[in-house]
Amino acid sequence: MKQLTLFLCLLSTTISLALNDPIGQISGTVIDRELKEAIPYATVILNDTEGELVSGVTTNEDGSFLITGIKAGNYMFKVQFMGYKTFTKEVSLERNNSKLDIGIIELEADISMLDETVVVAERTTIEQRVDRKVINVGKDLMTTGASASEIMVNVPSVNVDQDGNISLRGNSNVRILVDGKPTNMDPAQLLKQIPSTSIKSIELITNPSAKYNPEGMSGIINIVLHKNSNEGFNGTVNTGSTQGVHNRLNGSLDLNYRKGKFNFYTNLGTNVGDRENGGNIFLPAQDATQEFRIDNERENYLYKIGVDFYLNEQNTLSFYTNQNRYFGGPQGYISFDDLNDPSNSFTQAIEMNFDNLNSTYNLLYDHKFEKDGHNIQAELDYNNFEGNEDTRIDFVNTELELVPYQDLVFQNRSNLTANLDYVNPLGKTSKLEMGLEARILDTDNDYNTSNPQFTDATYQYKRDIYSVYSTFGQNFDKWSYQFGARMENYQVNAIYNGEEVYRDDYVTLYPSGFINYNPSEKNSYQLSYSRRVDRPGFGQVNPIREVASPRLTVAGNPELDPQFTNSVEFNYTRNFKKKGSVTAGLFYRRTIDEINQVFNQVEDEPGSIFLTYQNFENNDSYGVEFSSNYKITDWWSTNTSLELYGQTLKGVAGTEFIEIDNEAYTFRTNHNFDVTEDLTFSLFGFYRSKMRDLQLDIDDLYFVNLGARYTFLENKNATLSLNFNDVFDTQEFRVTGGRPFPQQGRFKGETQSVYLGFSYRFGGGKNLAFKRKNRDDNQAGNGGIF
Repeated sequence: MKQLTLFLCLLSTTISLALNDPIGQISGTVIDRELKEAIPYATVILNDTEGELVSGVTTNEDGSFLITGIKAGNYMFKVQFMGYKTFTKEVSLERNNSKLDIGIIELEADISMLDETVVVAERTTIEQRVDRKVINVGKDLMTTGASASEIMVNVPSVNVDQDGNISLRGNSNVRILVDGKPTNMDPAQLLKQIPSTSIKSIELITNPSAKYNPEGMSGIINIVLHKNSNEGFNGTVNTGSTQGVHNRLNGSLDLNYRKGKFNFYTNLGTNVGDRENGGNIFLPAQDATQEFRIDNERENYLYKIGVDFYLNEQNTLSFYTNQNRYFGGPQGYISFDDLNDPSNSFTQAIEMNFDNLNSTYNLLYDHKFEKDGHNIQAELDYNNFEGNEDTRIDFVNTELELVPYQDLVFQNRSNLTANLDYVNPLGKTSKLEMGLEARILDTDNDYNTSNPQFTDATYQYKRDIYSVYSTFGQNFDKWSYQFGARMENYQVNAIYNGEEVYRDDYVTLYPSGFINYNPSEKNSYQLSYSRRVDRPGFGQVNPIREVASPRLTVAGNPELDPQFTNSVEFNYTRNFKKKGSVTAGLFYRRTIDEINQVFNQVEDEPGSIFLTYQNFENNDSYGVEFSSNYKITDWWSTNTSLELYGQTLKGVAGTEFIEIDNEAYTFRTNHNFDVTEDLTFSLFGFYRSKMRDLQLDIDDLYFVNLGARYTFLENKNATLSLNFNDVFDTQEFRVTGGRPFPQQGRFKGETQSVYLGFSYRFGGGKNLAFKRKNRDDNQAGNGGIF
């Protein structure tokens, strides 16, 4: 009886408590806003009105969560996950409604936070953003190679010729940046000097807005290097060996130490080894043949060291330096055989040695106001390039009286850039951006030669650019737009052997506009316009003659005018839930006063060409692009693209003005097959159709690569990669015609190779550091914070 009485008392107390403070629950599902995919293991926190923790859980594999045992009352509900902006909401549990279903919570990716992590993705992904295409470099064969130049072959919309020259959308007038900064180096040489393992991502900006510097007719390629700012000590080591005709080694070490208000980081990279290139050319008009073999010797060393000082949550001071050292150059020969008169035959031995140091020093101050997204940044960036070139030419196996000679070229180029950028979200749907920029470039070139045909010379090129820009954007439900303009004052003068040979000073306006329409989560449309300029580069205006290759001599034209381009682009993106996306795009460019090449045959040197530059009349180019990033099955995913281009090229070959219609297309497809969670196989195929430039008619090109990747050790910290490139040994340039004289030839590089790579991550930092907006992802572009 006593037990029954005690039981009834306890039951009565429990019922009373339940009536006074009902126990409730909160449920929902967390997904990625852009990909519409579940986010497992996200942290869900419930705090009371005083900020004290009440309860918390993590989301399940399907993104769902359930918090139980919650009393009626008011709470602050939060969802957090690494790389995403925190979701916050005030919630209430009522006595008569103790079950609260928040529904689907869409987390927005925090790009600035994502870019803090140095962890390299297991595979390459391609992300289509509003104003750019981002290739996040993984450890698969799509981005395998000793240098940036080698992996560019696999990047959509980009083509690389036999000399390493880069073109974007069929146009070689493209601006190359490293961490959003110009480097004052020849793009082909620059890309050969950056180790592939030091690259975090590659951004293709084909129609930049007014906030960007307007140089680069076809757009901008920005190479983002690794940087880490996790708590504690963290690092990644990468190493690889490529075996072809020669052996080439590459590696990098990424380190960071974050403690309190300081974050120290460094990136050390290198690639060392020779690369063979050879070929032959038949010249029907001269009834002669040329054969050449060149071994490109190379030692590259890249150092990036930096520190972030977080003064408080509103103020950050950062400094870093990039030091890129290069030794080497082409060594080899070119032989000319006159089939009618052997006495005219000769062999030209060439030895070129470069010793270059490219240095960048960057200082940034970032102040954030109380309002989210409201900030001001001040930046100083100084870049200095010092280069020594020693070219030695000798002649053997000939009856001709040819005199050996030596060229010595000393170059020094310095570029100082100062930026001030201001961003103010005027409301929930609008944003104003403004900026000031000054760029001061000074280039000195000292040329010494023992060649009796040339003379010693000095050349100085000075260029100052002062600019101001502003953009304004708004969102209206399914519509958004951004319009802006950039005004620049451009001053330049060129001094040759102490005398001024060219001077110009003008002010130009560069407008831009973007209109976006998103009728649903699956479909998005974008129309954009920009005006851009191609100001003659140093090589295009430098009048000193230099040997660019064994059969090509180059000199610039200091009287070149800039060429201006108006570009219109339309893109459509279709997103497939949990599968990927497909993007289609159209573009049209109208170029005024186009700069083009002029080719002349070198007197007394059959088969040799002298190249210079000249302004011509207007020109049009157009193209269509298709790209997809799609997960076909749980074990099969693909990145595939097709690009079709058309343009008219104008120039002079010999004594004739020529006009060449060039229509070409490129197809690439990359496939990853997951055999197990740890083992993946890859297949990459490439095809480029026949094409024409002012000098050559070029045959089609195709090749296939195979690869495998295996991850192991605890937490999959180690990765082993094995790739077989150019499986069928078909990657070669074949020439079927030419100007100013017909020619047929074959150029074959050291493309068939086997690559073995190893990567290991160490350190246990988990908490991402507070980061200034757009510091390393360069979303603001080079108009302010380039």
